Amino acid sequence: MTEHTPPAANDDVAASTGSACHGLEYPERLRALLIRLHEAGPGAWRGDREAAELMRYTASRYRPLARKHGLDAWEIASAAFEVMLAPSTRNAGNPWAVVTSAVQITCHAEARAAGMLTSVSKVRHTARIAGFHDAVRFAERERLADYHPALIHHDDDPDESERETRVAALLSATVALFESAGWDTALVAECVEHVAYRLADLSSRQRGVEVLRRDRTIPLLLGLPPRSWSALLRIVLGHPDPKHAGTPIGDGVLLRLLSGETPDALRDDETLMDAIRAANPDKHAAP
Repeated sequence: MTEHTPPAANDDVAASTGSACHGLEYPERLRALLIRLHEAGPGAWRGDREAAELMRYTASRYRPLARKHGLDAWEIASAAFEVMLAPSTRNAGNPWAVVTSAVQITCHAEARAAGMLTSVSKVRHTARIAGFHDAVRFAERERLADYHPALIHHDDDPDESERETRVAALLSATVALFESAGWDTALVAECVEHVAYRLADLSSRQRGVEVLRRDRTIPLLLGLPPRSWSALLRIVLGHPDPKHAGTPIGDGVLLRLLSGETPDALRDDETLMDAIRAANPDKHAAP
């Protein structure tokens, strides 16, 4: 099923009735269908009556969410379809919860990308846009000075560029640390940028570890095994257990770098490097 074509008007009624009859709203029924389609092999979604019914029900299920973000219901159904193909979805305790979480992320990313005139991939993975607002025309402001602080001259303005440069250097050093332990550079860069992006919205590092660890959709979208994702969070943000407070394990790589430790000093920390190597997703990949 490569494309999802919106059904005719009377299909909405059929979708509602059909989904109720077959119980597609229940996680167990969804899991059973996804497993059957997976075991049937490539092309199983094409022409399968239940698969078509599932996509009609999915579009109907998420139509209010799509409308809230100014999107078409079938755009959201397409995003849900991609998530349904993943092994972690059909093996989850509640497949609908995984799909819903992914759909919510997609809606937010689509709306944010449209407002900022950028790509969805940049919204998902780029930490630098965390504090940006939607695009605004100059003509919509009566005074240019109201548009952006950069258009106002103050002798005592703080050097924001220096702060941004330091943050970028810390993230780059973190990526390089993982790279030196055998991680794929592009993968760990996406992971670290996403952690930094989400951390900006949370109250503490410990809170960041818990929120990101519980979100099963993030490792799926980033293509990372859950065990590697959880380990990366503890390594980068610190172990949340109170018994590790004030220790290198509890502080995490980012805080240690912020506190003045050099990347070379972190590489000399055998305990840290062993943990990074053990978390490498290659070690958790299926044989």
